[in-house]
Amino acid sequence: MTAAIEVRGLTKTYRRRRGTYRALAGLDLVVEQGGVHGFLGPNGSGKTTTIRVLLGLARADGGTAQLLGHDVPSRLPDVVGHVGALVENPNFLPGMAGRTQLQLLATSVGVPRTRVEEVLELVRLRDRADERVRGYSLGMRQRLGIAAALLKDPRLLILDEPSNGLDPAGMKEMRDLVRELGTGGRTVFLSSHLLSEVQQVCDRVSIMAGGRCLVQGPVDEVLAAHQQAGVVLSVDPPDVAAAVLREAGYDVVDAGRGRLRVGGTGRPVDDPAQLTRLLGARDLWLRELVPAATDLESAYLEITGGQGLGA
Repeated sequence: MTAAIEVRGLTKTYRRRRGTYRALAGLDLVVEQGGVHGFLGPNGSGKTTTIRVLLGLARADGGTAQLLGHDVPSRLPDVVGHVGALVENPNFLPGMAGRTQLQLLATSVGVPRTRVEEVLELVRLRDRADERVRGYSLGMRQRLGIAAALLKDPRLLILDEPSNGLDPAGMKEMRDLVRELGTGGRTVFLSSHLLSEVQQVCDRVSIMAGGRCLVQGPVDEVLAAHQQAGVVLSVDPPDVAAAVLREAGYDVVDAGRGRLRVGGTGRPVDDPAQLTRLLGARDLWLRELVPAATDLESAYLEITGGQGLGA
């Protein structure tokens, strides 16, 4: 089956006042058709540049890129009718109703107005569609932008940070919507910095850094390949406990929120009771001790060498 997105050896360098910046350094990326594919990477990793090249908004210096088997940008007009995209914040007229603006867009791209009602229902905006956009919440505007991207019933939907800035309720609505959009054969290519959201929504994931793709594959396989050993414990003060454990030969890393992950290439944690006795002897008492579990955040940090995603 033809890949939804296929990139080979893609390079892109930007000229700046103080020299040049290499955004893409021979990027290889394959996004299979169907389901939701997460696209992760720290700021400056090349995610936005990749999306801009795929959509014909930027021209690569070298390499090849294809959407649904069509070379871009040379054959973008042949495939653009099968691709929808929401990049950055959608722009709508604040004084006009959402339904009216979608109807105008539908007419401009030759889509029947009945499709407007279908996409409004799909993004759960039908009951609010006759209100002016200036009264919409950020989440509603994002959903309206997705509705516009869905008008042509695309086989490939590219979403760039659709949950950015949303409150927890809006994030859940967006997560449920993205999961639903990835069914029925459609491919959703989701660029996001929200690791927990990606883990809950995506079937496959690609992780970038330095303009290259470091890892790609099914989420469960990526997690299995970076399974963490040892235990996670809570103890106060954690810095003193970490020093005691390191002195005893254990590998210790900060697991966040006052927790420590103990284990790795150093002394194995054969019996967690050893840790209890060792810390208790220094009057350090555990509040929690659980087996280390690998989530996408810990796998991501290991793969990228601890680089933060940013927003």
